Amino acid sequence: MALCTFWIDGKEYRAEEGTNLIDAAKENGVFIPSLCYFKHIDPPLGTCRTCTCRIDGRYDPACTAYVCEGLKIEVNTPELLDMRKALVEMMFAEGNHFCPACEKSGNCNLQHMGYELGISVTRFPHLFKDHLIDYQPKRMVMEHNRCIKCKRCIEEVFTYDNKKVFTAINRGNDTMIGIDYEQEAKLTDEQAVNAMTICPTGAIIVRGKSMAKPFGDRSFDMVSAQKQFKRPILDKPNRVNFEKKVIATVSLAGCFGCHMSLLDIDDEILDVAELVSFNKSPLTDIKSFTQRCHLGLVEGGCCNTENIETLKKFREMCDILVVMGECAVWGGLPAMRNTIPLAECLEEAYLNCVTSETGETTVPYHEDLPKILDRIYACNEIVKVDYTIPGCPPSATHIWKVVKSLLWGEDYSLLYSEFKYD
Repeated sequence: MALCTFWIDGKEYRAEEGTNLIDAAKENGVFIPSLCYFKHIDPPLGTCRTCTCRIDGRYDPACTAYVCEGLKIEVNTPELLDMRKALVEMMFAEGNHFCPACEKSGNCNLQHMGYELGISVTRFPHLFKDHLIDYQPKRMVMEHNRCIKCKRCIEEVFTYDNKKVFTAINRGNDTMIGIDYEQEAKLTDEQAVNAMTICPTGAIIVRGKSMAKPFGDRSFDMVSAQKQFKRPILDKPNRVNFEKKVIATVSLAGCFGCHMSLLDIDDEILDVAELVSFNKSPLTDIKSFTQRCHLGLVEGGCCNTENIETLKKFREMCDILVVMGECAVWGGLPAMRNTIPLAECLEEAYLNCVTSETGETTVPYHEDLPKILDRIYACNEIVKVDYTIPGCPPSATHIWKVVKSLLWGEDYSLLYSEFKYD
């Protein structure tokens, strides 16, 4: 096939005429993000729209376009970059993607696109819809909380007699992926595992077949698909003198893991001691602020009235407020209860739990106890947050790179392997 000349963002490239635009761009070192494009599926699915570009003046998904002589494409304009981020952010907000608790973490295409696009936090509120989980198939579990409706399973999973196993049911926003139980039972173990493997998220799970691997052995741990990974910094801070700064820290509705990570810098803690002093913090056991602080680090979201009061005090007493960890950023693992009414949650914990005393009929309550909120709230839903550091927990390197950049204007390069949600 003859070569043709095309342009991406004003630069000239060449590829075989008729090559899919995503493949042609990749061959020429240009990254176009996509969640539903798979080279072997023809025609392309075109469901996620994450690869939207401006092609000869029209906004179209790149996965459904093919290069030809003179084609002009815009890929990395500020408008398109923001549009793609918004699309991926909406997928996170509409689903219940608890990355630290998902066995597909590190092998998840949605998570990978979040990393590549530098998404620290979604601009949209999480919906926390109560998606039903289908346990009825013989060997599979369909986890609708994680499904992005790419339809890859529909196109690729068949029985040996060529019958489809998955199908799309309902329409519009109510669309979901259903399983034909009779056909699913005909799948071999190998075919069932293949269905789980090709799912770009953790929506298809085969009982007893874990995909969990150590960090570093997973598909999207170490190497970015881009030549240069873009660090997710909001603003470049002004350079200032290296005067000693005052930091405050707190753990709200979290596990204290971010504080443990904060200290996981080995002998560098000696250098940190010369640069900062800690005021109100579990690290110093100082219970109340004794002075205004340059920076506050908050771990955990808000699950009760005391959390809200503490967070508002941090906002008042800290020049810069940084939230670290998934719990603080959007709710994290504690937010798993957000899909359950509070009354049901308390009844399950105190009355119906296997460790509850026989005949127990009372949920504990005392006027001195903080009042539990109807759901877990992210910190930015309560106060203005200046910066977010994702991760469960974020690495010590990531945390201190951000802190040093904000307090002393240090330039830093955030590695792809350091920017994680788990």
